[in-house]
Amino acid sequence: GFYCHFSLSLAELVDESSVKKMILTFEKRSYKNQELRINILFDFIPTNKTICGFKFMESELDLNDIIQEMHVIATMPDLYHLLVELNAVHSLLGLLTVVDLLQELTDIDTLHESEDGAEVLIDALLEGQVVALLVQNMERLDEQVKEEADGIYNTLAIIENMAEFRPGMCTEAAQQGLMQWLLKRIKAKMPFDANKLYCSEILAILLQNNDNTRELLGEMDGIDVLLQQLSVFKRHNPSTAEEQEMMENLFDALCSCLMLPSNRDRFLRGEGLQLMNLMLREKKMSRTSALKVLDHGMIGPEGTDNCHKFVDILGLRTIFPLFMKTPKKMRKTGVSEREHEEHVCSIIASMLRNLKSQQRSRLLSKFTENDCEKVDRLMELHFKYLEAVQQADKRIEGEKHEMVRRGEILDDSMEDEFYLRRLDAGLFVLQLICYIMVEISNSGISQLQQRVHQILNLRGGSVKVVRHIMREYAESIGDGKSDEFKEAERKRIMDLADNF
Repeated sequence: GFYCHFSLSLAELVDESSVKKMILTFEKRSYKNQELRINILFDFIPTNKTICGFKFMESELDLNDIIQEMHVIATMPDLYHLLVELNAVHSLLGLLTVVDLLQELTDIDTLHESEDGAEVLIDALLEGQVVALLVQNMERLDEQVKEEADGIYNTLAIIENMAEFRPGMCTEAAQQGLMQWLLKRIKAKMPFDANKLYCSEILAILLQNNDNTRELLGEMDGIDVLLQQLSVFKRHNPSTAEEQEMMENLFDALCSCLMLPSNRDRFLRGEGLQLMNLMLREKKMSRTSALKVLDHGMIGPEGTDNCHKFVDILGLRTIFPLFMKTPKKMRKTGVSEREHEEHVCSIIASMLRNLKSQQRSRLLSKFTENDCEKVDRLMELHFKYLEAVQQADKRIEGEKHEMVRRGEILDDSMEDEFYLRRLDAGLFVLQLICYIMVEISNSGISQLQQRVHQILNLRGGSVKVVRHIMREYAESIGDGKSDEFKEAERKRIMDLADNF
């Protein structure tokens, strides 16, 4: 707080020349400090060591003073270029005491104040391998000492600020020892604290939309680390809001990693399915996220092995009660009914897509038991989401009408926007439900086909509407998949729809 007042009164007096002077003083003192440090290390005459020691302590204090003064620069990002031009970044990177200063310099609000100043500083820091140095620093710190634990927290803040300003740095950062350090820190046998929470957050940030970091985590046995850390929450709820936040960060990290096919296999071998299945049965807070993880692990053709394994470990007994009835508790944890129903339907759709032979028969026979109650529930969901989508469509049609009346152009990006809004309103779940409908109707089990059509007719539904939804679904298929795959999958879905 003191520096704050100090820098505000100073800010008026500070200009380019005084900042230059400050940086040069810092450079001089930093150089002298390094020199004395080397003298102490290599001086074998005891008396000299003592004299050097005094001088060194004095120079440490001088250096500290100028570093404190330099905090004022953090309020003036447009002068950051001076730090780079006068080579101060290099000296800063060599010092431990500058973590606080770097944190202020990279404060995200400050960075956005002057984009150019920020770009220059971040470039110089990255060129100086800042992350590798920060990680080496953290390796040396002892978290039993409060100041050093704070040092780790502030270091993570620097990394977070830089990653937010420049997401592209995540790959390099992870490779410069950060991923390894985070995994080690997350599994360290220490009581839960702010640093562990922060580590889980940075880990989730590194893995967002980044296949390189996902691959790296997989190669470092990170999937096992995540599963071990999450297994604590199988029978126990997190004890605080912070711990819950950490649990969710770790689940997010796991979901991110499962986007990469090579990690699906590691998840399978690490008994990830068994853990998620137990979490679903235990009815603790972790259940919601476990469902999301299963969805990520089983989706698409790369989810085939996980789908088969899930049936083998008797997962059908766990998933269908959740399909039949959305748990009341879900709503308490702030997860919407729709989100729950979306994940459950997606898991069932993935199994219908991927399962072969005996496992597929076991899935289909689930739909026939208890006088086809699962089909009745499926149709109930169909009409619930159909209505939600029809209401959204009405609103959107109204808006389009208005736009045309005002003479505005409906371009592709507007159309995409409308499509996303329809997906959000429930179209995505509806597509999954219709897919399950056409799959079970084509399964060769006449009882299922009859029940689906009987309820459709009874409630004034229409085969044509289902086909239309399936066509739209087939059109939108496949991000990053090969063209052959997309074509084959489209044809398969269209055939299912035509036979419906």
